[in-house]
Amino acid sequence: MRKLNVWLAAMFISGAAIAQTTWTIDKSHSNITFTATHMVVAEVEGNFKDFDAKVTSSSEDFNGADVEFTAKTASIFTDSENRDKHLKSDDFFNAEQFPEIKFAGKIVKEGAKYKLNGQFTMRDVTKDVVFDVNYRGSINTGRGTKAGFKITGTINRFDYGLKWNRAM
Repeated sequence: MRKLNVWLAAMFISGAAIAQTTWTIDKSHSNITFTATHMVVAEVEGNFKDFDAKVTSSSEDFNGADVEFTAKTASIFTDSENRDKHLKSDDFFNAEQFPEIKFAGKIVKEGAKYKLNGQFTMRDVTKDVVFDVNYRGSINTGRGTKAGFKITGTINRFDYGLKWNRAM
């Protein structure tokens, strides 16, 4: 597990039509998932069951929007109870001492593409990161407006102190 590919597929809800609008995450239509290399030859997929996110924007196309998200490390799920217990231990996330993974940043529109630039914090280590953003559009449902995003990127776990089994 040297690198983690991280995805945040999110649907945000707002009752307002633009101005300065804070969008809250629709957890029933969103997820934070990851893929990690295991033993050099395989991949493990997982997700965080407990998370929160919000976007604050003053433009309809979300250029310049502020984005924040947190994931509770104790909520990690990889479909293996033993592996999840190990990932929550000090070898990896140390969920007891470091209960949250955090991100705060800004969406930047570059032509027709979007990037999410910000600071990613895990185990109290903060690094600047850039994620790709696929803005899927917005729709008024009659009960508010929803906006969809898929955010992807790769981080190196060693940068954040997740150093167990470095040789792998």
